[in-house]
Amino acid sequence: MNLEATERNRYGLRVVSKSLSADLLSARAISKSFPGVRALAGVDFTVRHGEVHALMGENGAGKSTLIKVLTGVYRRDGGEMLLEGNRIDPHSPQEAEALGISTVYQEVNLVPYLSVAENICLGRQQTRFGFIDWKQIRQRARHALARLGIHVDVNEPVASYSIAIQQLVAIARALDVQAKLLILDEPTSSLDEDEVERLFGILRQLKSAGLGIVFVTHFLDQVYAVSDRITVLRNGQLVGEYETTKLPRIELISKMMGKELSEADFKQGARATPAAVKKPVLNLRGVGRRGSLQPMDLSLNEGEILGLAGLLGSGRTETARLVFAIDPADSGEMSLDGNRLALRSPRDAIAHRIGFCPEDRKVEAIIPNLSVRENIVLALQASRGWTRCVSHAKQLELADRFIEALNIKTPGAEQPIRLLSGGNQQKVILARWLASNPRLLLLDEPTRGVDVGAKFEIEKLMQKLTGEGMAILFISSDLEETVRNSHRVAVLRDRRKIAELHGEEITEHNIMHAIASTEAVT
Repeated sequence: MNLEATERNRYGLRVVSKSLSADLLSARAISKSFPGVRALAGVDFTVRHGEVHALMGENGAGKSTLIKVLTGVYRRDGGEMLLEGNRIDPHSPQEAEALGISTVYQEVNLVPYLSVAENICLGRQQTRFGFIDWKQIRQRARHALARLGIHVDVNEPVASYSIAIQQLVAIARALDVQAKLLILDEPTSSLDEDEVERLFGILRQLKSAGLGIVFVTHFLDQVYAVSDRITVLRNGQLVGEYETTKLPRIELISKMMGKELSEADFKQGARATPAAVKKPVLNLRGVGRRGSLQPMDLSLNEGEILGLAGLLGSGRTETARLVFAIDPADSGEMSLDGNRLALRSPRDAIAHRIGFCPEDRKVEAIIPNLSVRENIVLALQASRGWTRCVSHAKQLELADRFIEALNIKTPGAEQPIRLLSGGNQQKVILARWLASNPRLLLLDEPTRGVDVGAKFEIEKLMQKLTGEGMAILFISSDLEETVRNSHRVAVLRDRRKIAELHGEEITEHNIMHAIASTEAVT
């Protein structure tokens, strides 16, 4: 296709004046099956030159499988793929990249102890007289990052930078090749608001240069901010393709979930107010950890959800890790149900019926090669000790009960958890702690990377558990979610508690005002 370029913009990209409407990628009747699961059933997917195309669906809908088929990670069982009218059949991500399909996955796939420059140019290093041209590689890396507005020392190991910077390095690596189609799988999950807006600016520039961009995200605001069209998948099947401006949000959610929702359902969410003040479960007095968290007072009652709000690095995760004794406190005192606690390890926390769902389920929660059944019974078995084994029959009974209760989409209890979607893995981790009957449950970003339907299910489950008397410490970077679900909110900034909001005070405006305030009100 002949692209008519006018000038180069500030990112060094061509700005195309000619209207682009021809199909860049056309995938027709794509099918893919795994043992016991039909992941894709005759799916059509089309991306045009010069558009951002959002790929939407619940966890398990087939989004990741479709991306992996397009990029050669999986071989399709049926259907055909055309790139600019030419049939393609990539056997590996390297072949897909050579064709002009570049991908950034949700899990940052970088080599942590190589430098930023090495990661950006890995596998594409330029040589001079038979030796790697390190000067040229560093210049290339700086240029790739400059296109994203990022200026860091490219000689430093990528592991020395934050997850947000690592995500941008991964995107810079994808842009370093002459890509025709850029696939971004949850690229904003670790980015703050300014970084998201910066990325969107880049996407608009890439779009103007004629690239096709596939954008996968669970953030509805972002879909409507940057995408031109939306394709919705459900249970491995195509629901439909829509122009973003003509598809109201409530209809998008309905199509993703396969059920009709009213505006009231969408806005109300799960928030409820405890009928009465109940007895304290957790009480922190001056509890802190040097270099991690300033001493704070915090209380949590039975049947209550206490939200922790704050910016990235404010101390939310540090608080949960301290309560669960991953990082033991070195000041203050903690009590549970009025009894003083001296937790030395997570084993002690589990023994006192405290459960913890960590933010990074891939690294800190799931055991990927174990089955759903084995992952569910881990905490219960740990609380009993290895001399009092949970029988195999009891394990199956527990697994089947929670698979049904939490609507975990799996062929069966013996399915390896690594083969489940992210949302279903999250439900398995919740089931693990529910099986151990916790008194206090710590949830750190339980809905991150989870689709709208699973998010609603998790929120409803939280309300059900608190209705039965459980206390929940709830951490979410989504302010709307925090407001919707919390009975009280503790606001953190710079790893210290600066405010606490109750009842009608719990609004996004008040939380943001507290974070921005120069005074601490507790």
